[in-house]
Amino acid sequence: MSERIKILSYSGVICNRYFWRTYDKQEIDLIEEREGKLFAYEFKWKADKAVVPAAWESAYPDAPYEVITSQNFMDWLKI
Repeated sequence: MSERIKILSYSGVICNRYFWRTYDKQEIDLIEEREGKLFAYEFKWKADKAVVPAAWESAYPDAPYEVITSQNFMDWLKI
C-alpha cells in the first residue's frame, strides 16, 4: 500500500484513502476516492480467498472491486 501511495503522489494523482469495515466485520483493505469515484482494493496472497463484501456491493454497486495479489501487484502499481 505504501508503494501505491508513493506512485500516486509522484504522479500528481490526488486521492483520498480509507479503510472500510462494518459492525459485522466485513472489511476492505483500501478504498481510493479519486475523480469522484470509489475504488476498492483487497490485499491477499492468493485471489481464491477473497470475496466482495455483501454490504459493500449493495451500498456501492458501481464501485470497482479488485483483489491485489502477489501475481498482479506490479501491474497495480502502474497508473
